[in-house]
Amino acid sequence: MRLPDYGSTPFSFRSFTLCVVLLAALLLSGCGRQDTEQPAVTLNSWLDDRYEEELQFSPISLTYMGRKDRNDELDDISFEGFKAHLVWKQQTVADLDRLFDYDSLSMEEQTSFDIWTYQYERMREAEAFFYTGLTFDQMNGVQSQLPTFLINIHEVDSAEDMAAYIARIKAVAPYMSTALNNAKRTSALGITTPGFALDGVIQQSKAIISGAPFSTDELASPNHEDSPIWADIKHEVAALLESSQITKLQSDQLLSSAKSALLQDFQPAYQSVIDWAEAEQDKAPTISTGVGRQPNGAAYYAYRLASQTTTNLSADEIHNIGLAEVARLRDEMALIMAEVNHEGDLDSFMDTVRRGDWNYYPNTDVGRQAYIDDATTAINALKQQIPDYFGLLPKADLVVKRVESFRERDGAAQHYHRGTADGARPGVYYAHLSDMTTMPKSLLEVVAYHEGIPGHHMQISIAQELQGLPLFRTRAGFTVYSEGWALYSEVLAKEMPTTYVSAYSRFGQLTSEIWRAIRLVVDTGLHARGWTEQEAIDYFMANSPQPLENVRSEIQRYIIMPGQATSYKIGMLKIQSLRAKAELALGEKFDIRAFHDTVLGGGALPLTLLERRVDRWIERALKQA
Repeated sequence: MRLPDYGSTPFSFRSFTLCVVLLAALLLSGCGRQDTEQPAVTLNSWLDDRYEEELQFSPISLTYMGRKDRNDELDDISFEGFKAHLVWKQQTVADLDRLFDYDSLSMEEQTSFDIWTYQYERMREAEAFFYTGLTFDQMNGVQSQLPTFLINIHEVDSAEDMAAYIARIKAVAPYMSTALNNAKRTSALGITTPGFALDGVIQQSKAIISGAPFSTDELASPNHEDSPIWADIKHEVAALLESSQITKLQSDQLLSSAKSALLQDFQPAYQSVIDWAEAEQDKAPTISTGVGRQPNGAAYYAYRLASQTTTNLSADEIHNIGLAEVARLRDEMALIMAEVNHEGDLDSFMDTVRRGDWNYYPNTDVGRQAYIDDATTAINALKQQIPDYFGLLPKADLVVKRVESFRERDGAAQHYHRGTADGARPGVYYAHLSDMTTMPKSLLEVVAYHEGIPGHHMQISIAQELQGLPLFRTRAGFTVYSEGWALYSEVLAKEMPTTYVSAYSRFGQLTSEIWRAIRLVVDTGLHARGWTEQEAIDYFMANSPQPLENVRSEIQRYIIMPGQATSYKIGMLKIQSLRAKAELALGEKFDIRAFHDTVLGGGALPLTLLERRVDRWIERALKQA
């Protein structure tokens, strides 16, 4: 079940293990309760202990952190699992308030106290909407998350790790059964999944179980190609054999066990998802729109806006901010149009950029590799300039990769996967390259800066490498902060000497920024004003040179992820306003490196706590001046 985002990301799937339900019950019955006196441990140590307990709700999260404990299990994504976690979290907040005197804590400790409490409050609010969000969709459905996790995140360094991999393949069957139960409950409440989302689920699920060992029929798989997950298994086992970690006999046994698990557990689970999605297509609305027309939709959207932006901004306020930003950015785009001597209005210029063959790589493997190479070059060039703007620098490297074939979609947005805190596994900037006509050259730089450096890779890597903070803060996630930072980074890159050297790259930066301003308008239009999918597409196309396929993919994303798209621009505007406040207050004493370290040095924060952090930094800087 893809739960509403309640602001905490120690778990990648927002899901929790059933065995810890027993732990929660023990905690509530008094076992392991804290003494009523002030604890001897520091707040950081106490929070670290609680976070370790919390991590046990999600074996998947443990694996994402590079840990091997419980790496033969998946998460419990049932409502009962969620409720057990919520009850446990409520008890920790009560203990936190009882055991620690807030006023005697340091400023950093007060922030930790506030974030822990804030996460619980968002989680408590999410309970009412457990069955309101979609379980299966074309972007975040568990059908694509699971194989992505197994192939890219589950590390195999030993025979035991491979056995754990196989155990997880077997666990896919009960996991998917729970997900389907959640989806059926949602559907029974009258909440429908859009047809395009169901199409994506079916397409992805079929791709995952296509090829060997699922199908060796000559017609179904004429080249007898391996499925992505079977290819990965064979690769992992071969590597163990080559490094003498296992014998040939062990290799054969592991492959045999893996094949049996894929055929007996994995394949039937995915077929059940396909069957459900095909049956649901009769319920899909003829015209797709937002959640406002769904049962409990208005309340759900209000919750989503609050959780995604960490503000009290209403849908109308966000809509109007978007309209104002679109108008401002259109004026800036017109200046670029004049610079390149385009004859015609801005709409015709955007169409020229959208349709120009010169703005695209060849739709071939050579063109795809050229995109990866050029994105890598842009990122590497920026690495040399980053120390002039940041004191904090990440340990983890960054690489650019094409999205795996089973989850690659034409026109889908690029995205980032974090590396490990020790830098052993690099961060990855993933690009959808199945259709190069959706990948304009003018956007290559700005997307690389957003997903990579100084965007997501810098922010996420620095956060998880921070010292002196409780561990949960290095893993906390607030969309408005992380996406606001990434969008701020696109504009920040303009200040660096080697970026956006061509007029069309600068136009690409504005294209990206207006894209996020458009999101404020269309997201609120869809979910609060009853816009249809086509109305949202039309508004987007009228104000952006993005290719139609990109725009359609974007609008469909907004429909199944209410409110998420508003976080980018709202977060960016807040960071920019905080920088302007600091520059005005400090004048010549303003240090860009210190400002960025202040923003990034506390990990992800709700905007109210980020503003408080910057204000305190300004106060200290003024005293030292």
